[in-house]
Amino acid sequence: MGPIKEYVRYETRRQFLSRGSNAVSWAAFASLLGRDGLLPASAEAGESKGNAGVDRVPTGGKGHAPLLHFAPKAKQVIYLHMVGGPPQMDMYDYKPRMGEFYDKDLPDSIRMGQRLTTMTSGQKRFPIAPSRYRFARHGKNGMWVCELLPYTAQMVDDMCFIRSMHTEAINHEPAITYMQTGNQVTGRPCLGAWVSYGLGSLNDNLPTFVVLVARPTNTEQLQAISARLWSSGYLSGEHAGVSFRSGGDPILYINNPPGVPSAVRRDTLDGLRALNELNSRLVGDPETHTRIEQYELAFRMQASVPELTNIGAEPESTYRLYGEAARRPGSFAHSALLARRLVERGVRFVQIYHNNWDTHFNVAGRLPDQCRDVDQPCWGLIQDLKARGLLDETLVIWGGEFGRTIYSQGGLSHQNYGRDHHPRCFTMWMAGGGSRPGAIHGETDDFSYNIVKDPVHIHDFHATVLHLLGFDHRRFTYRYQGLDQRLTGVEPARVVKELLA
Repeated sequence: MGPIKEYVRYETRRQFLSRGSNAVSWAAFASLLGRDGLLPASAEAGESKGNAGVDRVPTGGKGHAPLLHFAPKAKQVIYLHMVGGPPQMDMYDYKPRMGEFYDKDLPDSIRMGQRLTTMTSGQKRFPIAPSRYRFARHGKNGMWVCELLPYTAQMVDDMCFIRSMHTEAINHEPAITYMQTGNQVTGRPCLGAWVSYGLGSLNDNLPTFVVLVARPTNTEQLQAISARLWSSGYLSGEHAGVSFRSGGDPILYINNPPGVPSAVRRDTLDGLRALNELNSRLVGDPETHTRIEQYELAFRMQASVPELTNIGAEPESTYRLYGEAARRPGSFAHSALLARRLVERGVRFVQIYHNNWDTHFNVAGRLPDQCRDVDQPCWGLIQDLKARGLLDETLVIWGGEFGRTIYSQGGLSHQNYGRDHHPRCFTMWMAGGGSRPGAIHGETDDFSYNIVKDPVHIHDFHATVLHLLGFDHRRFTYRYQGLDQRLTGVEPARVVKELLA
């Protein structure tokens, strides 16, 4: 919802009439209404369709009725972000020729003077570190998968692999911000906030956008994860992600303080609402209404959240899907199970962050733990969604903020090595939600260093996700500081149609 739509939503009749004191004002205001889609199509210069010539499809979202540009394939998203950058050549981007290059320097013809991080730029040499793990082909599509991912290997025909993702960001803070918000500079709305803004809520008793931060088994090198990653930026505050804690109460202060019954809390909220509505009538500030709605949502969540997070009623078959780790609150498996329960109850966007993928050293000691954390739960989540008839309408995304280098950071042996950040190519995958099952898109060179076929930029990826949700990324905008802001920015971006079912 742009500022004009928000203004119309909350403007009182008295405020409106006091500002429309002449015919020119009325005419200008009517023009703005038409531009922002608030007049009937028949009133907009005789057009029978929306402003850009596409049929208008109301989504029925809570609080406002945004307009889709075309029929969506997905209506919910589960985004699994591997914080730190998974090593693509150790998991999905099989490079058998690297065995011949063990401990040889990365050729200058491959690097081509590309930027390095300060962590390896001072190395005297860049020795090639072939993956120490075995790979095999799986599924009808013949996708190569590492031995550390036996469950994932069973469902490659349900997955859509992108082996040619790339980014300009080479360090974690700008890279993860870029992946989440479409911009390396903080302060922009994240993907989940855009989805909340565009689609609205499917459930009055839970947030539209929920964030879960899973605890990895191995905690050797954790990256910072903060609420700025699920901020609503310049969008209304109601579109920010709501973080559920991994231990204790899922949300702080969700329960009443000792000695305060629900009736007293209800009376308190009614009093606050009356004061906020009085303030709204005086100043017409949309954020006041956001505050009212958030208080009311918090009150309703007192009943919905305990039921949601109580997984004790899940049958044993659930734990055979997700693994025994799903019984441990805060584990990735437990978070994946909660993600299914959340989308089952109408949450639009669920983001799970899983840390410790920043493998600058000790790949052999850390990667098996990382893969074990996510392998079976990801498989279980896809199978669970499929069995419940939810996979077709739920887009599942897996990936990090960049990839890793084929050359070793620090010491190198056949048994162990480290890998630095690498923005030039990395692997992500999707499943369900209108993505093409069994697709393998993009190729990298023999060193998994440069893309040689079908590159996919972050903006292209975001444009594709928005397309699956029913939005044209070029027209899905929000007016802020005099500009029509959008997730994909101002540089060219395209929908990768090869990834669509």
